[in-house]
Amino acid sequence: MANDPVCGMDVDENSASATSEYEGRTYYFCALSCQREFESNPEKYATG
Repeated sequence: MANDPVCGMDVDENSASATSEYEGRTYYFCALSCQREFESNPEKYATG
């Protein structure tokens, strides 16, 4: 399981609604709206 960095929801990597790559890491999202929010400001949500 992964954690949606925008809303905090647990997301199954195999069935995530959306993904995004940022600085070599894949982020998984529960919904396209969370992916869009992340991509509008990834520095706010990306974790080291």
